[in-house]
Amino acid sequence: MVRKVLAFALGAVVGASKVTPVQKVLQMMSEMVAKGEKAVKDEQKIMAGYTEWVSDENTRLTQNIKTAADDIEKLTAFITKADNDISVLGSDIGELDSLIQQKEGELADATSIRGTENVEYVSQQADLAESVDALQRAIDTMKSEDYDRPQAMMMLQKMAVSKQGMRPVLAAFLAQSSKMQEPGAPDVAAYESQSGGIIELLEGLLLKFEKELGEVENAETNKVQNYDMNKIQLTDLIGYSNKNRDEKAVSKADYTAKSGRAKGDLAATKKSKAADEKMVAEMNSIHKQKVQVFASNQEVRKMELEALNKAIEIISAPNVADSYAGHVNLVQKPSFLQTQSTSHRVASKQRAAELLRKRARILSSKTLANIASDIAANPFAKVVDMIKTLLAKLKEEAAAEADHKAWCDKELKDNKNKRNRKTAQSEKLQAEIEDLSATITTQGKKIVTLGQEMEDLTKAMGEATSERNAEKAENVATIADAQAGAAAVKSALVVLRDFYSAQAGFLQQVPEMKAYGGMQSGKGGVVGMLEVIVSDFVRLEAETKSAEMQATAEYDSFMKDAKADKISKHKLQVKTKLEKDQSEFDRSNSEKMLKGVDEELSKATSYFEQLKPECIEIKVSYEDRVAARKAEIQALKDAYSMLDQKTVE
Repeated sequence: MVRKVLAFALGAVVGASKVTPVQKVLQMMSEMVAKGEKAVKDEQKIMAGYTEWVSDENTRLTQNIKTAADDIEKLTAFITKADNDISVLGSDIGELDSLIQQKEGELADATSIRGTENVEYVSQQADLAESVDALQRAIDTMKSEDYDRPQAMMMLQKMAVSKQGMRPVLAAFLAQSSKMQEPGAPDVAAYESQSGGIIELLEGLLLKFEKELGEVENAETNKVQNYDMNKIQLTDLIGYSNKNRDEKAVSKADYTAKSGRAKGDLAATKKSKAADEKMVAEMNSIHKQKVQVFASNQEVRKMELEALNKAIEIISAPNVADSYAGHVNLVQKPSFLQTQSTSHRVASKQRAAELLRKRARILSSKTLANIASDIAANPFAKVVDMIKTLLAKLKEEAAAEADHKAWCDKELKDNKNKRNRKTAQSEKLQAEIEDLSATITTQGKKIVTLGQEMEDLTKAMGEATSERNAEKAENVATIADAQAGAAAVKSALVVLRDFYSAQAGFLQQVPEMKAYGGMQSGKGGVVGMLEVIVSDFVRLEAETKSAEMQATAEYDSFMKDAKADKISKHKLQVKTKLEKDQSEFDRSNSEKMLKGVDEELSKATSYFEQLKPECIEIKVSYEDRVAARKAEIQALKDAYSMLDQKTVE
């Protein structure tokens, strides 16, 4: 309605012979209304874009905050569990260290006792063996010649001087002789002329010392066996405890490293979450303030437009516009000076119109052609006002276009830099993700390979342990059988030697009897065969012990190397797992960053598409438009000068 009234008023005023101030006022207010309406739309457009950006940022940051909260919860739970596991493993390791120390002390004590016992055994065994050897030599000597008691005593005393092992034999011989003869009684004639009684006494002593030697050797064998069994048990327990302790130490180190890494990630995540929350709060606060300012501005602009339209409606009413045109403008009569200068003004107006037509043809300017036609058709005063208005309008357009050009240049430059920067970041992140994916695949294969190798080592160690246990059981049984066999054969030898000795003594007492004395002579005799069997059992025991020691050493060496290799592979696997976890974490972060960068790149590309129609897709370049506008302004200045007006600066 207002526009119709305005059009009617303008039409009425244009129909008058001169432009009235009312018309100028209406024209100014019309321009203000158009400018105000455009400002309202521009402000709404800017606010809509800003609100959309705030909404998008809120969505993105809210998702980041939610993800960070989930990560914080997971990391906190993991750290709590890891620290608890570290504490439990530390307690277990302390208990194992105490157990290992205790068992190593027990093994050291047992080894020390075994060493002392062995020194005592070596001394006793050497003394008894020397005594047995001396007795055998003395018996052989007496058998070869007849010795009476004094000669036998003299020989034994001489041997006791040269051989330390003969001293206990001499003492035993004297003690045995004292039992066979009462104190003060004369020597029996048999002792004066024959050595048979002495030999029999010495052979009895030989059996006694051999028995003591066998008992000492058996006792030593039993102690060695008991010590070996105890050592094996303690060594196995210490080895198992050390293995368990090393595994727990590796697990503790693994948990400690993971807990430390998780704590670092937790601190970084909390910091990132706090920054996002702060940014959301600040952004929403600023947005709220801008919304309030925008609403206030819109209300003011609305009220301003209503006021302008109301003023236009009032001024455009017939009682104002027509009355002013009929009673004010028309009653003004031209003065004498105005009449006198009419011809001069007409000539100036014609020259100015002709100048503008020429310049319009040269510049192909519709604006100059239109103003030239208006100059020819309108009064002189109106022509001057038109030129002034057009000059001002062209300057405003030039300034606005310069501002728009500067704005376009800045926005295009910033947008291009942003797109280039985000494109480079996107390509870099994609390359990083591809490299990390390849690294993760390689690390995964390495972890699987190490796991398989450790399984193979565990299997080989199990098989070796089973074989070693079976071989050890067989060797222990063989040693036991050899010891038992040797002991049994030695007992049989004692019985047979007692028998044959008794038979020999009986035959010596009754030399005229040719009675059967047994098969004790000759290399093929049963005694000789039994002695060979004893030596075989002793050799079997020694060889089996030697084989057992060698097999144990080989097994221990293999197990030590296998355990070291397994621990090394386990540590490498743990290290590779930690590196793989870090690579996966880095890839996840890179993927998140890539998503954000791609979103920003997409927004920058969309904004570039919005800038293209306003800043790029223009048929005439900015420089050409500036040159043409300058030429138009200069033409208008020249025309204005021809109209005898002051040159516009």
